[in-house]
Amino acid sequence: MASSLSSCSALTLVIWGHLVVASMANFYSDFDITWGNDRAKILNNGEQLHLSLDKYSGSGFQSKNEYLFGNIHMRLKLVPGNSAGTVSAYYLSSQGPTHDEIDFEFLGNLSGDPYTLHTNVFSQGRGNREQQFHLWFDPTKNFHTYSILWNPNHIKFSVDGTPIRVFKNAEHLGVPFPKNQPMKLYSSLWNADDWATRGGLIKTDWSQAPFVASYSNFEADACVASASSSSPCNGSAWLSQEALDTNEQEKLKWVQKNYMVYNYCTDTKRFPQGLPPECSLSS
Repeated sequence: MASSLSSCSALTLVIWGHLVVASMANFYSDFDITWGNDRAKILNNGEQLHLSLDKYSGSGFQSKNEYLFGNIHMRLKLVPGNSAGTVSAYYLSSQGPTHDEIDFEFLGNLSGDPYTLHTNVFSQGRGNREQQFHLWFDPTKNFHTYSILWNPNHIKFSVDGTPIRVFKNAEHLGVPFPKNQPMKLYSSLWNADDWATRGGLIKTDWSQAPFVASYSNFEADACVASASSSSPCNGSAWLSQEALDTNEQEKLKWVQKNYMVYNYCTDTKRFPQGLPPECSLSS
């Protein structure tokens, strides 16, 4: 039996052959800090991770496991106050020039202005599928759950259980879909004041540094790709989900009507020769 991973209420089950080993989800066991030196810190016996940014460097981490499909959740509390110029990125990605990637990026703001939640999907090295949103709460006051459900049929982005975006498998229209390349989970906090806030008009105020983003409650009900196998796991309801239920569809419409601030599928100036083919699919 191939290695697989399932998590419920932060309980991780690792199945190998007929041996089942259970351990609590923990940043020490699930992630490696990859850059930023002591700017990235695991706290509270592995229950939280903090990334920080100063004028010298940001910081980041990545998962130890690679996933081929999954239902992944992380609770984040974003940089408070004047976070203009900063970007907190949280995403799945494979490697190489034809990489696949599923992005949440949180673009910082001036105090009192809303964060911009930027989403994108890359398949076979091609992205340019941006949708952006404002949130219906202050994401700096408390932790909120940001989720990616990725299966062979679609990719669903959710916030606190509310769907905000669905990217459907449109291979029948000639659009590549991420389904063959295992991806690790990455996160980073970095300075992007050349583009992030109002197109780079607002620069980072380093007197506010260090900027800190906080992470907790990682859960992955996901298919782990091992060196010996990357075949999908079976038996999970999320893996075969083909469409949103009626309640999810209503929530998605509410978010997109009230909080979407950019949608590449309506940007006819950007695509004068015609919108990308996947834009013809309804949510």
